[in-house]
Amino acid sequence: MSLIAARTRAQRKQIAGSTSGTEIHLADETETPAPPLPSQPAAKPYITALPTKPPISLTRLPRDDHNLLLKKQHFLQKYAITVPRTLKRNAPHAVSATLVFAQQEAGTAVCINPSGLLLTCAHCVAGDETELDLEKVHWLLFASGRAASAKCLAWDSQRDLALLQVTAASAAAPGDLPEGVSFPSVTLADGAPQLGAGLVCIGHPGSEDLEASEAGISTGYDVLHLSSGSFCGYAEGQDVQDNSEIGALQHDCWTYWGHSGAPLLDARTGKLVGMHSSWDDETGMRRGVALEAIKMFLKARV
Repeated sequence: MSLIAARTRAQRKQIAGSTSGTEIHLADETETPAPPLPSQPAAKPYITALPTKPPISLTRLPRDDHNLLLKKQHFLQKYAITVPRTLKRNAPHAVSATLVFAQQEAGTAVCINPSGLLLTCAHCVAGDETELDLEKVHWLLFASGRAASAKCLAWDSQRDLALLQVTAASAAAPGDLPEGVSFPSVTLADGAPQLGAGLVCIGHPGSEDLEASEAGISTGYDVLHLSSGSFCGYAEGQDVQDNSEIGALQHDCWTYWGHSGAPLLDARTGKLVGMHSSWDDETGMRRGVALEAIKMFLKARV
């Protein structure tokens, strides 16, 4: 099964038709070298410089989508979310490493390497295998409002994970990053969290109320939202490598449509322990992709 991003009111359960096997779709290796795991050193890819506010001639987005990118950018530049003191101390770039997709349907991603490797859910990139286009340019915004474009390097519908590489970005504000660092990033945890461990989820709730009886009702939510909760274990009997219908990881951080791809961080260390992907509409339990699946997905690229 392939998990489909919520695009219409009819797609409530985020579930769609089947794909076979566990094949991971990779970009052409002759054009894009396989990136290393986040813990390994990497040669910096060439990143094209963008102006602070990319013009529509560069984004080539439909007018409405381009205007939405600029609207989200303005909000992120004007407002900052409150970060728990412990997280701010132990992982100062945890929030700034989070990105939001520019398109109307929303979606979240997180940078896992200073070279600009981004991790998100597969269904944020393509609803299914027939929609996957490895040459498509995706436009995102870092939490600071910094604009970036990226292309997909790998896509795995069974694990519901996708890996993107930033190809162009506007400059970071002076003092935002240590010297020599291109992008803020988070570190993967060594192992899965303990049951009941505190978590932080940083995500992009959608602007339209998909629970309302009529279309076009605004949620009023901020572009980026931080919520706290705890790790509730894994769904009984579910393979942690199979998140095609619903995520195997369970947590109770607040999320909404658009949080797919949001990093789940250890509240104490700030390290990545999972990724929010879906929710159980019968129990209300939030679901996500486990750290074990993330590591296996990344391992397939080296």
